[in-house]
Amino acid sequence: MTLEDEQRARWNGVAGNAWVEAQGLLDGLFRPLEDLLAKEVAGRRRVLDVGCGTGGTTVAIARGGAECVGVDVSATMIAAAQARAERAGVDARFLIADAGSHEFAPATFDAVASRFGVMFFADPTAAFTTLRRAAADGAALRMIVWRDITENPFMTTAETAAAPLLPDLPARDPDGPGQFAFADAGKVERILSDAGWRDPDLRPVDVECVFPESELVGYFTRLGPVGIALSTEDTQTREAVVAAVRPAFAPYVHGDEVRFTAACWLVSATA
Repeated sequence: MTLEDEQRARWNGVAGNAWVEAQGLLDGLFRPLEDLLAKEVAGRRRVLDVGCGTGGTTVAIARGGAECVGVDVSATMIAAAQARAERAGVDARFLIADAGSHEFAPATFDAVASRFGVMFFADPTAAFTTLRRAAADGAALRMIVWRDITENPFMTTAETAAAPLLPDLPARDPDGPGQFAFADAGKVERILSDAGWRDPDLRPVDVECVFPESELVGYFTRLGPVGIALSTEDTQTREAVVAAVRPAFAPYVHGDEVRFTAACWLVSATA
């Protein structure tokens, strides 16, 4: 199975289902980043939202007056995104496709945007070459991606605590597709330059994210490597993992809220 096939299977299976189930939680959690991205492309007429997931950023951008097209490999999440856009009554449409290889009409978009949707390309240089062809000259590229794994300890708390009980958890590979694939600023700049984008720039963005403490167990048992692993485990193992992992989040629990800082890059470039 190719990396592209693996990503498609993942996001049309357990991972995609989990994101749809947790849509309300994730909407609130990442809304500050959604708002930031929408402001970055405000005034653009036609915007492509790459890795749009359940459509939160797509709808936010469309509310600003743009015609926004959301693209994602997950049919499950696209269905949720379409329903969201219909409820919102905005000018948004959606496409089930791999944005890195899809044959978009050339020079169609005057902005390409993404919130956490571009780190999973098997060949990122080829993918951003494809996106460059889809962008009109002068189009803006604006993306939010995660900075280094060491700057985002919240994101690995569950897998670190669960590792003794789930020994087959996949190791993080900073050089492969995954959450932190765009953490290295120099690497990102090279990818974009090689793909035909000019003036790549990465600005650090630190955003406080908050969600209800009552959602914490559901968060780590549904999402991320631990959530995927638990989808095939028995009840006894799930209970043992919850007992081991929940205390590890104590530094982030403040009363009835969970708080952590999302350490990200705001990536900018021009077609």
